[in-house]
Amino acid sequence: MTRKKVLITGGAGFVGSHLCDRLLKEGNEVFCLDNFFTGQKQNIVHLLDHPYFELIRHDVTAPFFIEADEIYNLACPASPVHYQYNAIKTMKTSVMGAINMLGLAKRIKAKILLASTSEVYGDPLVHPQPETYWGHVNPIGERSCYDEGKRSAETLFVNYHKQNNVQIKIIRIFNTYGPRMHPDDGRVVSNFIVQALKNQDITIYGQGQQTRSFQYVDDLVEGMIRMMASPGAFTGPVNIGNPNEFTILELAEKVIQLTGSKSKIINMPLPPDDPMMRQPDIALAKKELNWSPKIELEEGLIKTIEYFKTVI
Repeated sequence: MTRKKVLITGGAGFVGSHLCDRLLKEGNEVFCLDNFFTGQKQNIVHLLDHPYFELIRHDVTAPFFIEADEIYNLACPASPVHYQYNAIKTMKTSVMGAINMLGLAKRIKAKILLASTSEVYGDPLVHPQPETYWGHVNPIGERSCYDEGKRSAETLFVNYHKQNNVQIKIIRIFNTYGPRMHPDDGRVVSNFIVQALKNQDITIYGQGQQTRSFQYVDDLVEGMIRMMASPGAFTGPVNIGNPNEFTILELAEKVIQLTGSKSKIINMPLPPDDPMMRQPDIALAKKELNWSPKIELEEGLIKTIEYFKTVI
């Protein structure tokens, strides 16, 4: 096997660290680049002695130079708590990070994948969301630094491909959970598990009837690797998510059941621009990548709960 040199921006984050694990397991050389704004060294500390793993502290908003065959551009805070903390920085990470990594890919003739997001669909008027749907996004809302940052990154990727013949791949990631999620990231799965394990009240917004589709991190990593390996003519974007839909209330009840928690469910006002529906249409991923998620919600939650028991 030819050992590939792979650069992963945001490689010490929740998803990035799992991708590092998988690519090293397959015999590749991995360069993990992270500024540790939301990434955590504990996510990749078990890899530091690996002979083909290198950790680099760097911010993608500044240019970076390396020789690599493939680039996975994951760098960007992905939870509302983190991306709203410094909205300008979030936007710069998406836009300047894309420009810097695309410039690198152009120079070294590397294939580059963008980890975009289902947030490009905003609060959708089409359900489930296919890749052909342009979205319903508030460009000046609380969440717009992330939503519009990723939409701009997609634009940059497509135009670098058209103008400079850069080999690009774009995936749109739907709600993902699993071990190594940050306990304080404000995402619904980690919030509920932490609250349940501490027997605290579980807070749901509105009546909890908004729906989400939850994908386990191993399924996402498989989809990313298949997308990177797909024929060059297929650039995406392609949805990577689990189409099985649950209400937020159903998720809360499932977490209470699996943890044996004494937590009570309480209701809070809905935050602005919170999408009421989110479900991927994965027909394109099935057709082009022969990919579909394998791990269902209960199995994935059990693994995630076991992880959180070790960190709380």
